[in-house]
Amino acid sequence: MAVPIAVLDCDLLLYGRGHRTLDRFKLEDVTDEYLVSTYGFPRQFICYLVDLLGATLSRPTQRSRAISPETQILAALGFYTSGSFQTRMGDAIGISQASMSRCVANVTEALVERASQFIHFPKDEATVQTLKEDFYGLAGMPGVLGVVDCTHVAIKAPNAEDLSYVNRKGLHSLNCLMVCDSRGVLLSAETHWPGSLADCAVLEQAALTSQFETELHKDGWLLGDSSFLLRTWLMTPLHIPETPAEYRYNMAHSATHNVIERTFRTIRARFRCLDGSKGTLQYSPEKSSHIILACCVLHNISLQHGLDVWSAPATGHVEQSEEEYEQTESMDSEACRVRQELLLTHFS
Repeated sequence: MAVPIAVLDCDLLLYGRGHRTLDRFKLEDVTDEYLVSTYGFPRQFICYLVDLLGATLSRPTQRSRAISPETQILAALGFYTSGSFQTRMGDAIGISQASMSRCVANVTEALVERASQFIHFPKDEATVQTLKEDFYGLAGMPGVLGVVDCTHVAIKAPNAEDLSYVNRKGLHSLNCLMVCDSRGVLLSAETHWPGSLADCAVLEQAALTSQFETELHKDGWLLGDSSFLLRTWLMTPLHIPETPAEYRYNMAHSATHNVIERTFRTIRARFRCLDGSKGTLQYSPEKSSHIILACCVLHNISLQHGLDVWSAPATGHVEQSEEEYEQTESMDSEACRVRQELLLTHFS
């Protein structure tokens, strides 16, 4: 009896059962310039990712022709840096749009599994001291362990009845809490918070707060803007500076805190899937959160490989923090004492 051609595995007709991996694209066949222009990163960086993620991306599959780790990584980088599943990206490496989507999912989860390896605060005293010295060199602000802020990334509406992701502009988003060092390296990234939460509410519930109140160093602090409340470990600007010392403190604070804004712009410029120019992330909040975190991991890895954090210009629509800075000064007397001592010791 004739077998309908529709039920045959066309891959088997072409390659037979012995062919397990489809090598659609070879890195050695193209120039470094092509890789950077198409996938956003040079050959050495891509090869590092293949070594890092290869075992995870080669997990056993029931499909007759698995897509190689190299091809999966190129597909994911193509999406992260262009924000598009358009046919031309799949054509470049010889896979369909559906396969592109599966590759992005696989690589995203592999990167998220390694987030703690690449995004963390330093623990040894020498590295912590270097961290403080680097921040002090920017504008004379002492004791800084990191700068913190939130940024919104637009996502599709998860549910018509779920308003928790609607931000103050009426758009659906995730509110992402991040901390970076003076070079723009991310030290913490919490990318899952609903867009309706104000920055101060995100910080109140964040793992970051628990870390600083129970685990991390007591001889330093983060810098946050006026959307956050003053804490003993979080120095904020004075709302109404009056003395020369207070003005100097605010100027040093602003110049130092600006690093996180530059870092946000760089991440969006490098990873266009986050900048809004291609529309919102068309995934559930959980999957969108993982894509953002995967891009954060890649951002840190790129810095480890010497790719300049400030090199790419900002482009596209940017969903920034929605705060209106209506917070009153903190009633935490100990936090006020710490800031006053900082003013007297270093800015008077």
